[in-house]
Amino acid sequence: MPLIDNGLEILSPEQCHDLLRRNTVGRVAVTVAALPAIFPVNYAALDGQIVFRTGEGTKLQAALDKAVVAFQIDHFDGSVASGWSVMAVGMAEEITDADEVVVAEALGLLPFAAGDRSHYVPIRPPFISGRRIV
Repeated sequence: MPLIDNGLEILSPEQCHDLLRRNTVGRVAVTVAALPAIFPVNYAALDGQIVFRTGEGTKLQAALDKAVVAFQIDHFDGSVASGWSVMAVGMAEEITDADEVVVAEALGLLPFAAGDRSHYVPIRPPFISGRRIV
């Protein structure tokens, strides 16, 4: 029986990971000068990690700094007032090991935006949480 809190079903970590595997677009939140900055990314789930590609800039700098970031996906249907949300928090870092780059490339992650996005960034979330409107 699902746990319900104020009209929201608390999703299990397994349900959250399942939703992450079934989707491809989310948002990554990083800190810039002590302020939150949120960016849309397309991603793939791999062995409990969230992997996205990026170019030079804010997201890559967060990975190079091994910053703690948040990642979020959701789906809402306003016509029937239903939806769900998953949030994962973990450290980001650039993949530099050649063997790991090969594995990341095999994900077939093609960035939606034009430009050089040759850096692979995994987020390894020790914290994952999700809610569904019931």
